[in-house]
Amino acid sequence: MASLLQQELAAVLQRDLPHLFSGGLAPGISTVKVTPDLGQARVYLSLLLGGDANERLEIIKDNAKEIRHALAKRIRKTARVVPELIFFHDDSASYAAHMDQVLGTLHIPPAPKDVDDSDDEKPTRPRLFN
Repeated sequence: MASLLQQELAAVLQRDLPHLFSGGLAPGISTVKVTPDLGQARVYLSLLLGGDANERLEIIKDNAKEIRHALAKRIRKTARVVPELIFFHDDSASYAAHMDQVLGTLHIPPAPKDVDDSDDEKPTRPRLFN
């Protein structure tokens, strides 16, 4: 059910309701999580491109009834119940980019070279197979 909602919501936002985004890019649907009773669906949106993420999320939340109605038209023959849609901003991609930048700025010194101690006997592991 979650994958069906994800595909159909993406189509609704891109094809059926593009006027919500003033000619800009429709947000991507990262993940949809549905409760076991199919009463609610948590929709995580990727809002990286196309302007202010918080403003775009508010537009989507304000039009949640219209989005749900358009979704119901698309899945009426597949699903008996259309869950209540709750939208969230999925910032995992921006967080990953930030962490990549942080890790790129770290200075990690090279590991010291091993000193060959010929006096010390190194323990050998027994061979398990021939």
